[in-house]
Amino acid sequence: MSPSINIGKKYKHFKGQEYLVLHLAKHSETLEDLVVYQALYGEFGIWVRPLDMFLEKINVNGELVNRFHELE
Repeated sequence: MSPSINIGKKYKHFKGQEYLVLHLAKHSETLEDLVVYQALYGEFGIWVRPLDMFLEKINVNGELVNRFHELE
């Protein structure tokens, strides 16, 4: 079963900052799935990242962790 993303939910980046997932979108040329999300700090910027990258596990100091994980 592949991981999924929940619109309207808060996610925490592995570096500690929190974000709100606003939408899923499609890249106009490649049709790649993209996550549209907003920082919940600073200037509350709007960001876009490929869905696969948003959900991937990354190596941090030799340990595999989620790049983002959903907050309860």
